[in-house]
Order: sequence, then structure tokens, then C-alpha cells
Amino acid sequence: MMHLVKDQVKADARAEFGAARIARTEALVVAAARELFLEHGYAATALTQVARRAGVAPRTVYVRFGTKAALFRRVIDEALVGDAEPIDVAHRPRAQDAMTAGTLAERLDALADVAAGIADRAGALLEVAAQAEGAEPEIAEAAQSGRRETARLCREFWSRASLDGLIQSIMDTGQLANTTDALLCADTMVHLRRVHGWSHAEYGRWLREALRTLVAAG
Repeated sequence: MMHLVKDQVKADARAEFGAARIARTEALVVAAARELFLEHGYAATALTQVARRAGVAPRTVYVRFGTKAALFRRVIDEALVGDAEPIDVAHRPRAQDAMTAGTLAERLDALADVAAGIADRAGALLEVAAQAEGAEPEIAEAAQSGRRETARLCREFWSRASLDGLIQSIMDTGQLANTTDALLCADTMVHLRRVHGWSHAEYGRWLREALRTLVAAG
């Protein structure tokens, strides 16, 4: 029996070591890919270049990620939340504050913080994604899925605010959600970066004021 326990412990240790090694390798590849996508854009970046920058064999990149589109999506996903943990934006602490804080002002500030954080971590990559959508159906679908999720979160935000008695009953939550969606969506972030050269901090200040104005106007 003792031998069986020891064998299991060794097997678990080997599995843990292997998982840690895979995680380190993937982190190197994702970091290298992020650098190259930002330096050269999507079309001009090849997986062989990513492998070279990461210091791994090209086959490793193909085995772990499969396609350039899949790797780019991984880069975007990690940039959106700030790490490799499998927890989406909606379930991060600041996003939860936006849904549960005691006052509407606190919720709006949290919502603005979430969007500004995304602009900081992923704003430049979202520009790359916008360029890649026309050529890569997988990226186009992922971008559209992200737009739908943003719209859903905006509807949930105002629905909860209404249920919690934080807005007047006469206010149109559907209209509030649609306008908030237009303010928060990735396309707006990209537009403001391209046309006005705004930083994430400028975007965050503008968004916070726009959300407050939206409520005051309602």
C-alpha cells in the first residue's frame, strides 16, 4: 500500500512539473506574439517569427496554439483581463463592483475603471484586431462575440441598477444600455485612439464624465 501511495505522489509531482513547464512555455510564446503583433501588425507576423522570439521550436507553437488566429485570440484574451487566469472580465472584482456597489455613482466609476483598464492593457491590440477582422473569419467572429458580450453586460448593468432602486423608474433602461454600449465598446476605443490619439487615462476620464452626464440627462 505504501508503495502505491509513493508512486501516486511521484506521478502527481511529475504531472505538476509538466503543467508548470507547459504554462511557462505558453507564457513565453504569448509574450513574444504580443510584441510582434504590436510591432508588425497581424498580417506581417508569422508563427515562425513568434517561435524565434520566444526561443522555442516552431513545432511547439503549432502544437500549443494551432493557428496564428488562435494565438492572437489568446493574446487578446489575456490582455483583456491582465493575466492568464481563466476568469473573464465580467467576473473580475472591479466588474463585480460595477454590478453590486451601494450607489449608482460607485457603480459608474467601477464601470469606467473596467473599460479604462481594458483600453490600457488591450487598446493597441484592439487596433490590430480591427485590421485583421477582414482577413480572418475566426478573429471577426471573436470580435463580434466580444461586442455581443459588451452589449449584454450593459443591459445587465442597468437592469440591476433599476432593480436595486438606483435609478428613477421612468428611465428607459434599454436606451441607457444602448448608449452605454456605444461608449464602452472596443470600436469606440479604437476610434478614439486613431482619431484623437487618446490614452487610456483620457478615455477613462471622458467615459466617467459621459456616464454621469447620461444619468443626469435621463
